[in-house]
Amino acid sequence: MTIRPSDLRTIPLFSRMTDAHLDELGAIFERRSLTSGEVLFEAGAPADQFQILVSGSVSLIEDRIERFRLAPLAPIGELGALTGVAHNVKAVAAQPSEVWRVAVPKLLAFFEKHGDVAYPFYHSLLEIVSDKVRRDEHRLEEMRANIIRTQKKMKELRELILESAETELSEPVAKALDDLIEHNRRGHYMVAPPRALSSKVRLDDGKSIDVAEISEDHLCLAGEVGAPGQSWSGVLMMPTGEIPVSGTIEKNGSGTVVALDLLVDDYKRVLSDYLTRVQMLDFVV
Repeated sequence: MTIRPSDLRTIPLFSRMTDAHLDELGAIFERRSLTSGEVLFEAGAPADQFQILVSGSVSLIEDRIERFRLAPLAPIGELGALTGVAHNVKAVAAQPSEVWRVAVPKLLAFFEKHGDVAYPFYHSLLEIVSDKVRRDEHRLEEMRANIIRTQKKMKELRELILESAETELSEPVAKALDDLIEHNRRGHYMVAPPRALSSKVRLDDGKSIDVAEISEDHLCLAGEVGAPGQSWSGVLMMPTGEIPVSGTIEKNGSGTVVALDLLVDDYKRVLSDYLTRVQMLDFVV
């Protein structure tokens, strides 16, 4: 199928490129024909190819459910490929289709040699990512507001139950509401430390293990350090300081989740300061 530069410019990533730029870029892509039902990639697979659907259609499948169906012209998993993030969904040709593809290292090498082509491409990429951040912020703010409203209403409902005449449902309903209110407390929400503010735990044997996620009262370690129910201790090493921590292992598998014991006020302030810094990296000023 013949694709003209004007066709490629309908893709936001290529919208600022000239015909000459697009001719140069198009020359490095391989053409691949797909049969109906053929898998382009699985969920969790490395996003190592930059791909463009030029004919046919591709289904994006999550948990065996088709979430989206792409139609030409459309990039397939372009942000994951350019940032090194693994695919979140499975992609399957919904009918006989054709894609253009290029290995990410080959694409980046091309841009290193052709700065005049790279600049408009990366400029468009930044616009796309910025727009995605804005939309994600809007959705997260809506979710946050909904959680706050729900938390408030659950507290009001709990008080109403406690003040009303007792029935056989009063105690289990009040307990369920207490559990939900406690679970929704802000301090329980885990955040993943970015590379710029990564943290580790130094174990009693001197070895260190990465912190995958952290909150005011829980740690998720990137590895197994014991069995559920066991007591645990170590030193939490953060860019903002080091504090001793201890707790009980709740579960393990791909990592270990530890319910932390209460911290003394000084150590609690150090952890709170670190969490604030981590969360601020997710906040666009």
